[in-house]
Amino acid sequence: MTITFSGARAFRHRNYRLFFAGQAISLVGTWMQQVAQGWLVLQLTHDPLWLGLVAVAQFGPVILFGLFGGVIADQLPKRQTLMATQTAAMLLAFILFGLTATGIVQVWHVMILGALLGIANAVDMPVRQAFAVEMVGRDDMANAVGLNAALFNASRILGPAAAGLLIGAFDISIAFLINGLSFLAVLASYFAMRDREMRPVAASPRPTSWAEVLANLAEGARYVRQTPRALLSVVIVGLAATFGMNFQVLVPPLADTVLNVGASGFGFLMAASGVGSTVAALWVAFKRRPGPRPIALGAIALGLGLTVLSLSTSFPLSLAAMTISGAGAIAMAVSANATIQLAVPDQLRGRVMSVYTTAFAGSVPAGGLLMGAIASAWSVQLALLIGALVTTAIGVGGWFWLRRIEARTPRGVPAPRPQRVQTAVATADIGAIDPEGSSAGVVSSARPR
Repeated sequence: MTITFSGARAFRHRNYRLFFAGQAISLVGTWMQQVAQGWLVLQLTHDPLWLGLVAVAQFGPVILFGLFGGVIADQLPKRQTLMATQTAAMLLAFILFGLTATGIVQVWHVMILGALLGIANAVDMPVRQAFAVEMVGRDDMANAVGLNAALFNASRILGPAAAGLLIGAFDISIAFLINGLSFLAVLASYFAMRDREMRPVAASPRPTSWAEVLANLAEGARYVRQTPRALLSVVIVGLAATFGMNFQVLVPPLADTVLNVGASGFGFLMAASGVGSTVAALWVAFKRRPGPRPIALGAIALGLGLTVLSLSTSFPLSLAAMTISGAGAIAMAVSANATIQLAVPDQLRGRVMSVYTTAFAGSVPAGGLLMGAIASAWSVQLALLIGALVTTAIGVGGWFWLRRIEARTPRGVPAPRPQRVQTAVATADIGAIDPEGSSAGVVSSARPR
């Protein structure tokens, strides 16, 4: 059957259809584990600071080893490498299930398993991104990664809600079991792919030593520093993610001690964030003329949503606030990614994007640890309010900064013309880092996908 809808061109390829089907099942498991793990850590410690420490354990390896994951992506067969990383993640999920089901789990177990998962993520992320073009070819690559991003955000609706209901009805360990089993769908999809239908891409040179890594990063960093719109994108997203995108750290204690809605309520709060994120991702992806203004406006919306959340003791109002916050976070992050993609020359794209993704990923453990410490010392509501006010201020400051950049742009020199293909790529990249974990659930840290 031939698919003619222009928004689903990637489905013309059998290998991609298999990939998408496997992801549709497995990403629900990803978000179930993300919710269950946060709730487990809170029940073990009764201290939100530990949620921040677990985030550090999960994201640290990605920051440290992510650049070398790109080297692996160019040197090893991608499908087989992905099967290895997914198998490792599956085993880690089953180990966590066993520890939880037997009642012997401790928080240090979760941290060690999270760190091992981070190492797997450091390899899986760049390999998976590079694998898209081999499944669908260059013409349909942007459509494929755009569909991946939409699927990732849509799974944030079903996964957390399902996890909350199952934890409330049965036991927290069932979420880890289902997550482990969901990897079988991904492995089956990779196994069923046909090598003869792949489109191998010639390897590009990557840094092979620390000196080359640092030299490449320095060149990308110089470009960001000298390009106003790129610098604005990196700074706003990095700061706003640090102070405002800490849902996995602050929402569990909020649901437990402030709203008193238990694990089921926590799941629905995270699902509400997924609803907002999905709507925002689709809005940005299909805009005719994407631009940088949603970066600042998204940060403002994130801050305002968090302000309402910090002051609310009503569950329905908190659900609405989470929806607004999720929409603002994704609108900001996707628009920032698109702005950089439109500005950067092709020969610097990888290095400049590595600056962006490193800033984004680095904000997760830093922000989680900071906000978790504030919530532990004072209250989760105060931590949310501080993050909300700072994020709103960042958005307002970013708006005036952008207006100055636009005022300085010569009238005869138009900004780079937006292209939908680049917006689609940007949307997908957020799903690639997001997370699990990251924050608004924007950067995926629960496990490699």
